[in-house]
Amino acid sequence: MRKIFLFISALTTIFYSCNNTSENQNTKDEFIDPITSHIDSSISPGENFFLYANNGWFKKHPIPSSEKSNGIFQTIQDTINESIKKICESAAADSKSEKGSNKQKIGDLYFSGMDTISIEKAGITGLKEEFTKIDNIKNTSELLGVVAELNKINARSMFSFYVIRDDKKSSQYVVSLGQASLGLPERDYYFNTDSRTINIRNEYVKHVHKMFDLIGTEKGTSEKSATSVMTIETMLAKASRKMEDLRDPYKNYNKMSVASINKITPSINWNETLSKLGLKNVDSVVVGQPEFFSQLETTLKKVQLAEWKVYLKWTLLNSYAKDLNKEIENQNFYFYSTVLDGIKEQKPRWKTIVETTNESLGELIGQVYVTDYLPKGTKEKLLEIGNNIRDIYAEHIKKLDWMSDATKQKAMSKLNKIVMKVGYPDKWKDMSSLEISRDNYLQNMMYIEKWEYNFMINKYGKPVDLTEWEMYPQTYNAYYNPASNEIVVPACNIIVPGFEGRMPDDAVLYGIIGGSTFGHEITHGFDDQGSLYDENGNLSDWWTIIDRSRFVARTKLIVEQFNNYVVLDSMHVRGENTQGENIADLGGVIMGYEAFKKTKQGQSKELYNGYTSDQRYFLAYAYAWMVNRTDASLAKQIMSDVHSPAEFRINGPLSDVDEFYTAFNIKQGDKMYRDKKIRVKIW
Repeated sequence: MRKIFLFISALTTIFYSCNNTSENQNTKDEFIDPITSHIDSSISPGENFFLYANNGWFKKHPIPSSEKSNGIFQTIQDTINESIKKICESAAADSKSEKGSNKQKIGDLYFSGMDTISIEKAGITGLKEEFTKIDNIKNTSELLGVVAELNKINARSMFSFYVIRDDKKSSQYVVSLGQASLGLPERDYYFNTDSRTINIRNEYVKHVHKMFDLIGTEKGTSEKSATSVMTIETMLAKASRKMEDLRDPYKNYNKMSVASINKITPSINWNETLSKLGLKNVDSVVVGQPEFFSQLETTLKKVQLAEWKVYLKWTLLNSYAKDLNKEIENQNFYFYSTVLDGIKEQKPRWKTIVETTNESLGELIGQVYVTDYLPKGTKEKLLEIGNNIRDIYAEHIKKLDWMSDATKQKAMSKLNKIVMKVGYPDKWKDMSSLEISRDNYLQNMMYIEKWEYNFMINKYGKPVDLTEWEMYPQTYNAYYNPASNEIVVPACNIIVPGFEGRMPDDAVLYGIIGGSTFGHEITHGFDDQGSLYDENGNLSDWWTIIDRSRFVARTKLIVEQFNNYVVLDSMHVRGENTQGENIADLGGVIMGYEAFKKTKQGQSKELYNGYTSDQRYFLAYAYAWMVNRTDASLAKQIMSDVHSPAEFRINGPLSDVDEFYTAFNIKQGDKMYRDKKIRVKIW
């Protein structure tokens, strides 16, 4: 997902003239067209379409030293930062806001985050109570009690715990237990033997050592503490599943009684532990990875209690390092931003706190956007594009030559029942119980984590809230939720940078909003994971055996295709891990294209700024993923992300689309060329 935020500006022009392509053409020479002005004509479109379409921009806009990437998302992020800064500063300046109001909470959180004098003075004082609890642990039962307490402030350790929708009965919530979060981004960091990963492991141990020094650990003990942390995390990582193995919802759904998991981990009384986590009378749980809990039992017996205390202290410190004094924050930045992402310097303080305020109180800030910035017609315009894409999907399903009529009928039923949540939620989350003050930033962040935890816990035993959103109106992102068979597209997704004050033409609207957004998210309902859920969001096999085998054969082709893409040195895209996103990209670009071909511009033979309508559509799709990343960030993405790098989100799917070959005269011998026999065709 594109996890960045976008300022909702200049929407009125877009909404009230979205179908008037000719008007935009009459004024197109009055502005710099972002679709064509970024082209690097020194690169052939058949050589590398990603660079052909975007390298002109990359040449003029190197990655800032305070960022891991640059491109369309960063441009938008800079805009949103400036806008939310105004909201935060205005709220912070009003120290007499009604206590408990949205304005008071936004303003006080921002003020406390900017109050670096108080943060420096406090140091790690705000964590001392938790550190004392850890020091006082005397046995395994007390150890698990503290683990439960730390969970409530999002200092998660030892295992994962969530209240989520039941995959096989989506109308209910269920307790989910799974493998632990680790200090390194993903389990392979603990075992890969290439020089890049070995260096990161070594730097991690040094980092943990340094962090213990910074909190005043006795001289000579910090190094030993770092070794203990690495030893425990490696033991837990050993039994953790790889990202590819986490993609199979059937294998990661193991529902069992509490008594059954007690047998797997006799050192853990789960009735008692779940009670300490805030839930009573739990009769069953879904265990994601049973083998992990077998390893956890072994680790509990092998590791000394003193080492577990060190591990819990590290988990707590690591969870709040960015919210503490400058020395700790700087060291945290060095490892997690410089070592892992190649970022050379920190952002200005206000940017960091603006982003934190938005991430923490986005539900409250979103209400300000809807009230002050969002014009009427937002939902209607997004639904119009979304429904057009859905209509194209229906046509495709009906024409599939590899799917039987019986499965087609069920696929059509699922497609028709996809709920489209667009714009903003009809009901906002009630955050009235959250307390925020302007004099204690760390405490504020802990209160926010507690509120989030309680919000999750309180779902258990209640009907599923189908109105809930997992994003804000100002989030430039979208998602498909298989458990509710819904796609969520926040309002700001209709904005296209470079077209402020004017309406993008249909090639742009359908290349970005239609293809990379609606088309992409709908396809997630039919990718390798989403296709396992039925029309009601339940994990259920609705396919015939033959149809499923035909589908799997096609998805294997896209896995093979992406496995062959080289990112850095000998690093390849992980085709198995990224296949869901790659399938969604391929489906999205095709559905967006065919929806575009039904528009007046799509059917026109006239050139637009020197390019045909088809060429402009594919250029617009490339603009949607105009992102350049540092080498370190690319390596991290391959190791820990289910999305392919931006270059292959463009070059990969387009090299499977016949119309792209025609539009840009791609021929055999070009690097973008793939023989027709191996071009992937799924939906």
